Amino acid sequence: MIRNIVFDMGKVLIHFDPERYVRRLGMTPQDEKLLLNQVFRSVEWVQMDRGVIDEEEAVRLFCMRLPSRLHTCVRKLVFEWDEPVMPVEGMYELVEELKNAGYGIYLLSNASVRHPQYWPKIPVSRFFDGLVVSSEAGFMKPRVEIYRLLCERYGLKAEECFFIDDLPANVEAAVYAGMSGMVFHDGDVEKVRARLREEGLL
Repeated sequence: MIRNIVFDMGKVLIHFDPERYVRRLGMTPQDEKLLLNQVFRSVEWVQMDRGVIDEEEAVRLFCMRLPSRLHTCVRKLVFEWDEPVMPVEGMYELVEELKNAGYGIYLLSNASVRHPQYWPKIPVSRFFDGLVVSSEAGFMKPRVEIYRLLCERYGLKAEECFFIDDLPANVEAAVYAGMSGMVFHDGDVEKVRARLREEGLL
């Protein structure tokens, strides 16, 4: 029996759209591509999520390989991508419904050490009973250890958890850890409702 719903954050609870973040800076197409590749698609971005480096160190490394005209933009992308937070439409209502129905609500996210600064700004965060974030854990999804850490920390049974993530590899790892789950990749919250009904949750 499912008793707990575990959510990813980016592209599940909130929109995470690097192309949009870069476009709103008003750069040339060439500089937009450079920033996308050198910031969001970089090794350092992954290292931030794993907790190996923080944002200040990442900015320093980015700026070492980018022209000076882009340094201010780099800092804005790293420290202000979440301004404003953009919730996924309909997810607040779904989580509220699940919470009111008595299910445990948990977050399992690959995110940097800045996570505590923007997590409270996400309206749906008020419903969550606990969380595990990769930068604090020291390892990332899809490593099975992070799913086990969530269960150990909050006394959950894996077979009683349903996991929702936008990446198939992360859901597959959750299944390997003993959970059930689904891939949420198109922003259609009604598909999540339908799947939860199939599981007997709603």
